[in-house]
Amino acid sequence: MPFAKPAPTFSFCTKANIYSLATIAFLCSFSYFLGSWNHGGGGGGSTTTTTEFSIRGRCNSTTTTSNDPLSAQLSIDFSTHHAADRGGAATALAEMERSYPPCGVEYSEYTPCEGTKRALQFERQRLIYRERHCPAKGEVLKCRIPAPYGYKNPPAWPASRDVAWYANVPHKELTVEKAVQNWIIYEGDRFRFPGGGTMFPHGADAYIDEIGELINIRDGSIRTAIDTGCGVASWGAYLLSRNIITMSFAPRDTHEAQVQFALERGVPALIGVMASIRLPYPSRAFDMAHCSRCLIPWGQYDGVYLIEVDRVLRPGGYWVLSGPPINWKNHWRGWERTEEDLRAEQENIENVAKSLCWKKLLEKDGIAVWQKPMNHLPCKANRKIIQNPPFCQAQDPDTAWYTKMETCMTPLPEVSDSEEFAGGELVKWPQRLYMIPPRISSGSIDGVTAEIFRLNSELWKKRMSHYKAVNNQLGHSGRYRNVLDMNAYLGGFAAALVEDPVWVMNVVPVEAKINTLGVIYERGLIGTYQNWCEAMSTYPRTYDFIHADSVFSLYKGRCEMEDILLEMDRILRPEGSVILRDDVDVLVKIKKITDGLNWNSRIVDHEDGPHQREKLLFAVKLYWTAPADAADQEGS
Repeated sequence: MPFAKPAPTFSFCTKANIYSLATIAFLCSFSYFLGSWNHGGGGGGSTTTTTEFSIRGRCNSTTTTSNDPLSAQLSIDFSTHHAADRGGAATALAEMERSYPPCGVEYSEYTPCEGTKRALQFERQRLIYRERHCPAKGEVLKCRIPAPYGYKNPPAWPASRDVAWYANVPHKELTVEKAVQNWIIYEGDRFRFPGGGTMFPHGADAYIDEIGELINIRDGSIRTAIDTGCGVASWGAYLLSRNIITMSFAPRDTHEAQVQFALERGVPALIGVMASIRLPYPSRAFDMAHCSRCLIPWGQYDGVYLIEVDRVLRPGGYWVLSGPPINWKNHWRGWERTEEDLRAEQENIENVAKSLCWKKLLEKDGIAVWQKPMNHLPCKANRKIIQNPPFCQAQDPDTAWYTKMETCMTPLPEVSDSEEFAGGELVKWPQRLYMIPPRISSGSIDGVTAEIFRLNSELWKKRMSHYKAVNNQLGHSGRYRNVLDMNAYLGGFAAALVEDPVWVMNVVPVEAKINTLGVIYERGLIGTYQNWCEAMSTYPRTYDFIHADSVFSLYKGRCEMEDILLEMDRILRPEGSVILRDDVDVLVKIKKITDGLNWNSRIVDHEDGPHQREKLLFAVKLYWTAPADAADQEGS
């Protein structure tokens, strides 16, 4: 029997296979071209490799889940996926999901570059161990510093000058140690600051009035001051009512939290010490320097500390000294020192001051005042007789970031007449703020002209109006007090806020192309140098408001973006605000990190409209503290 012809095996499954493969091929091609358009020129974003996202169809089964990287990628809008790294979806998702846990409560007052354990590794001579000693890269914390349990925002200025909450700075040591000196008093849930000091137990106001009888502090000729060894900064706090702004500093030492108290009061201050490196300020910065029993050995080490004061003191500026050894003949018994010891100390100070060509104006009661000369013409003539200290050679007097102090005298700019102010005479405050600074009018700042200065001032008035329109709290009196500008340039941001009850710490990064901090001081503002790859010399929760103009573009490739943002988080108060100004791609990356820091943020357009690549990120740090049980454990 002949075999029957086999029936065709062209079954439904075979047809379905062909149709399925065709459909899958079409979908793959469509997805590929759609992805290319989104991540290439058509989508406006950066090019992203697609090899990780290939989809393979099979006849038997295909499973699709909602957490497919490609599906997730396509569902994300431009604002969060504009500049994904080339590492693919896994890297992008890791970045988006990055969060930063709270640090332990033991870190609530963490100051990375002034840690006590690390400090003990350095020599104690000349207090070098109290200088900045920052953690190595692998030691940098990747967690958020907690506020102590019960933390609440300080009272609005000027009430904050006299009151701080105990929960914010839970340290009673100074209330006992300085009880008879009226520094600070503990009352229930708060500290009260009567305005006293070691040499002015009857109050800073009365003490400042005494100084005002010796030199004119009310006519606007004295605007910037520096207080070396400031305590809780009552001297600087009460000078503000005289329109004098003071840079106060003290080390983190046995007087626990003295600078932290100053900052809680709304008074400018930094952690600092006179040891072996220069103070982080330019030359000719301050109209007045002050020491009230600050325990700095002015006459020792070849007078190096008084030489440093001379560097930062403006021509014609004043140095005010009170406490030992001034008026030692009447006070030596109370100071528990011998007459010979105090006499020798004062002679050493007098000799160093004379060698710097300073003139002693007078000594009254417990206060002595010296004045720096307007220029160095007579001083250079005297160098033939008094040869020490010599003038410094080939030295930039404005370089002051880890720069060693020298026992040489910083030369003043040349003058042609003995009555001429070296470097240019400054007008009185407040006219000083918008007059062309002498450093600019003399051509000392490369690339900055008088016209650029004027345009910059007008630009920041415009920008400040825009800031206040977006963040209406910025225009409310009392909402902010301590303000930080992380890249100040000419100080235009701070100048635009001068009518508000705030003070601004103007930072000029050491990596900036032009060193403009001297200009900022000539305007009657204050500031410091800083490398933002390192922590700032201040306590956690220092600032109510932080402004950063192009900081992250400046530090691209220098250090990790997240480390700068973690430092910002450390020094920002709970419910403090931030404005970042930078390229849109930079801000998109920043927002991913700030979301992990538990900041509430949004990116908005430039004040000139949406077509500018530069955008603004407005953010608020959400309120959170260490838990109550952690506070109980720390207290016990």
